[in-house]
Amino acid sequence: MITVLFNDAPRQLATGETVAELLQELVLPPRGIAVAVNGEVVRRADWASHALSDGDRVDVLTASQGG
Repeated sequence: MITVLFNDAPRQLATGETVAELLQELVLPPRGIAVAVNGEVVRRADWASHALSDGDRVDVLTASQGG
């Protein structure tokens, strides 16, 4: 098990879990969101291969409309 900071909250994950697996576990839609790990944006094409490590900071941002 590893611990990451997901949107500033500690979260336990399985060792080797990827960004895509985390998003699926959280039931987040694959569209309309952006993911950054340790301050670096992770391209959507890389979500399935980007393994998370102990202590990583994961930020998920959602697009919103409005004025």
